[in-house]
Amino acid sequence: MIRPSLFQLSKQRHRLIVIWLLTAVLLGRGLEVSASSVEVWYGPEDRPLEHLVRMYDRAQRYIFVAVYGLTSPLTVKALVEAKRRGVDVRIVTDRERLEDMKQQTALSTLREAGIPIKINRHDALMHLKQVVIDDEINTNGSMNQTTSGNRYNDERLDIIRDHALAVKAREKFLSLWKDHERFQEWKK
Repeated sequence: MIRPSLFQLSKQRHRLIVIWLLTAVLLGRGLEVSASSVEVWYGPEDRPLEHLVRMYDRAQRYIFVAVYGLTSPLTVKALVEAKRRGVDVRIVTDRERLEDMKQQTALSTLREAGIPIKINRHDALMHLKQVVIDDEINTNGSMNQTTSGNRYNDERLDIIRDHALAVKAREKFLSLWKDHERFQEWKK
């Protein structure tokens, strides 16, 4: 059996890299190279909210939360602690959820900690379930930040580590934040 030399293998790898680069250039945007990673957590077995709270604990610059339901004491505690560390924490949620006393209590606690909260003025739901952290993490899925969403419901939480996607998600959040026709500051 004849084995290729190290030089021949290196030459073959070099050719493959050149072919791949040419393909990428010729296809343009059709072929995107990304260094992203995705973690997928299912409720109730994976306790997805506990994974998200760990992300909150590591945030350094900002945490932008757009969520329909936010009642979990785990979430409230982690967001208040992040605010105390100097992290810019902002929340957008749905006004219909304010009828829930648990949601009112959670939002009041967050507001008292100095976290600004906006609610929708429009008739449709603010149904996003997205968090953006430090231009590096973007989450989505079906999970509301509630105890039921963590322990009982069939839920999904995707934690995406990708700078470009996180920046896009941040821009979407900020567009909601700046939209004074559709969203207003919540004050209890």
